[in-house]
Amino acid sequence: MAKMIHSMIRVLDETKACAFYKTAFGLEVAERLDFPDFTLVYLSNSETGFELELTVNKGQTTPYDLGNGYGHLAVSVADLDAEHARFEAAGLAPRKIVEFAPAGTRIARFFFVADPDGYQIEVLERSGRFG
Repeated sequence: MAKMIHSMIRVLDETKACAFYKTAFGLEVAERLDFPDFTLVYLSNSETGFELELTVNKGQTTPYDLGNGYGHLAVSVADLDAEHARFEAAGLAPRKIVEFAPAGTRIARFFFVADPDGYQIEVLERSGRFG
């Protein structure tokens, strides 16, 4: 059986990206590997073994085109309202909280936030299948 271990995104500014992910999700640098043409930064926290890999391509000076194939990353939190308020207080500009109940039964409660490179992150309340 396969075990998911990380997802990679390309970022323009390592410092801004690391600061965002630390403030938003408590992700710390687990390892940083520097190579001549690029740097890999692995971020994690004690909540999960899954890591976010930031790839910083040296010499890249313009924002990446995220295209139309990227969807989003998702994280779950125990208290969605408190996290939304914390994000607002930290100036992270979260979007409004959504109650997703297409057939009248709530499936999920969440909000989205964008990182400095424009990647969307869904912040889900821990309940139902996201518990």
